[in-house]
Amino acid sequence: MSKIGSKQIIIPDTVTVSVDKQTVIIKGKAGELKIILPQVIKIDQQEKRLILKPLKNNKQAHSWHGLFRQLIANAVMGVETPWMKKLEIVGTGYNVKLQGEDLVFKLGYSHPVIFKKKAGVDYQVDGNNKLTVRGVDKQLVGEIAYQIKIIKKPDSYKGKGIRYLGERIKLKPSKKVKAVGSVAAS
Repeated sequence: MSKIGSKQIIIPDTVTVSVDKQTVIIKGKAGELKIILPQVIKIDQQEKRLILKPLKNNKQAHSWHGLFRQLIANAVMGVETPWMKKLEIVGTGYNVKLQGEDLVFKLGYSHPVIFKKKAGVDYQVDGNNKLTVRGVDKQLVGEIAYQIKIIKKPDSYKGKGIRYLGERIKLKPSKKVKAVGSVAAS
């Protein structure tokens, strides 16, 4: 039995959950999510609680038990208050702007990089070097934030690039030049 899967999911008053066979629809003030459960998982709804149970006693059923319990719990939390990932752009002349619904990055390339708006997420730019990715689906928010980050990964010598807010980059020491032709006086 999965330890995470055996925990109950408590549904807040602002969230409504409807279960139809293997489909769970979660609605809240921030949005709506739909999760389809595999056939080896059974879900019981009791007033303001959800309980997931595996129907089979094998490794796959137990691992899915914990996974889908956590996916549903994340969805319940996300429709109440959206998930956020904050990024910062570090470097001289590096910046980001919101153009319509798309992001435009200037990252030292010969051209600006345009990142198109993805469905299910919103972007917010603070100043010209801070960016917030926000949405109800935790997995989608993390995936979009990572796609933005890999546009320009932080440089290992100067630390310039896109990184998560508060992320520490271990910088390599700069290269040292040896003195050439030094003669030892005897």
